Amino acid sequence: MRRNWLGLRQTVNRNRTQVAILAGVTLLLLFALGGMSGGDWVITVLRGLAVGAVVFLVAAGFSLIFGLMDVLNLAHGALFMIGSYVGWTVYVRPDTAIDVITPLLLLAAGFGWMPLWQALLARVHLTSGVRRAAPWAGLALALALFAFSATRYPIAAWNPDVYDASPIVYAIAMDSGQEVIAQAPQVDGVTAALSMAGILVAGSLAAASVALVGHGQERRARRGEMRRAFTLGLALALSGVAVYALNEPLTRLIFELNTTWRFLIAVAAAVASGFFLGGLMEMTLIRPLYLRPIYQLMLTLGLAVMIREVVITIWGRPQITMPKPALFAGTGTGCPAQNLDDLLAHQCSTISFLGTRIRTYNEIFIIVVGLIVLIAIWLLLQRTRIGMIIRAGVQDRQMVEALGINVRRVFTFVFALGVGLATLGGVLAGPALGISDDMGESLLLLALIALAIGGLTSYPGAAVGAVLVGLLQQFIIKYGQVGIQLPFMTEPLKPSPPLVPASAVLLMVVVLLLLPNGLFGRKE
Repeated sequence: MRRNWLGLRQTVNRNRTQVAILAGVTLLLLFALGGMSGGDWVITVLRGLAVGAVVFLVAAGFSLIFGLMDVLNLAHGALFMIGSYVGWTVYVRPDTAIDVITPLLLLAAGFGWMPLWQALLARVHLTSGVRRAAPWAGLALALALFAFSATRYPIAAWNPDVYDASPIVYAIAMDSGQEVIAQAPQVDGVTAALSMAGILVAGSLAAASVALVGHGQERRARRGEMRRAFTLGLALALSGVAVYALNEPLTRLIFELNTTWRFLIAVAAAVASGFFLGGLMEMTLIRPLYLRPIYQLMLTLGLAVMIREVVITIWGRPQITMPKPALFAGTGTGCPAQNLDDLLAHQCSTISFLGTRIRTYNEIFIIVVGLIVLIAIWLLLQRTRIGMIIRAGVQDRQMVEALGINVRRVFTFVFALGVGLATLGGVLAGPALGISDDMGESLLLLALIALAIGGLTSYPGAAVGAVLVGLLQQFIIKYGQVGIQLPFMTEPLKPSPPLVPASAVLLMVVVLLLLPNGLFGRKE
């Protein structure tokens, strides 16, 4: 017992500043309890934790990428936004989502054959001028071929410029139970086959162009690796053709599902799209610029602008809604729920607690998912071989490379994982916050503030910083409504709305003045 007490005392002494700051936050929360009713305090804390959970998903991915790869991905907020829009499309317009699966699988098949293109190019002698120009020419040709082929492939879509056919109307129709399956443009079988062939060739050409960037530097692929790559690419291509053949029955099947199942499919699709986009970004854009950090910043910032413009072109500029799944949308008999049994039996959108109503999706489900992700990623980092490699790479990347570990593949996985976490946050935020083209910028700013508070390369720091930012902002919003009674003041002080974002910045400044590396950041 004495030994445990001494160990605890030493731990507190080593981290006394962090303990003091966290104790101060706890005291402020207790102080807030005296300034508002118990129900208001509980719901404000839950809202703060919910905001913190969403911010954490963005900040955690950003922290993993920066900690291992020293890459500041300024497109992370735009990718968070992509998660919302992809999830909305799969959830509200599954017919469009299924139509898009075939082109995406065919495009991915070309990249699945990357080792084959690398092996072929390794046998070709190219002059330095050709080696520099060929990748860009190949990518331009691949983009043109993909645009030409994809526009001729039948996809059921909406028109953001016409209100009656815009995403807003489709979301309202789904919420009211009046959705219909839209008809895709009718094309003959030959046109569809040529379109699919063109997309497959475009993906292969793009992959070969990417392989040319590292021409002469890649190790020769082993025969087994080439065989696996061929099998993967062929499986993706055949899957794309199968989805095209089964398009109509798949569409009817998805539309007949309960919205809860559709939402889970949308979450999985958003995470998968983020994982794919992250891996593609690392292989094509980030990998050639590891030694050029300024170019990384400029590239990812430009990419964020491009993504936003693409989103506006496809989905339109107005904010669109994402209806809550049936499990969290019940409002009939037995709602609001009085206990957990009522909640599960009636699938209520709210639950009564201490005289107030807590939204089950916003203040319970999002927090639970955030905790699950926090624990899952912690287990991945602490209890798996890939986690050991990631942690070792954060400490000493050169040593990991010297041990013969394929660090490049680890980099691709970490970047894809980080972007996948961001898109997960985006699809979860859709039903709670709404979806708009500027949502990524605000979340990226909050994530950067949370990382600065917790420590840029610290995964626990990302969680703590996100929770602190969420709680602080929600209490400022609440006190703007009810006011806070300060000593020597006759009237309660009601913080103005501009203090909401300013409060997070002020907290960051205070923490960085005391701890320049953040609460859990390591010294460089």
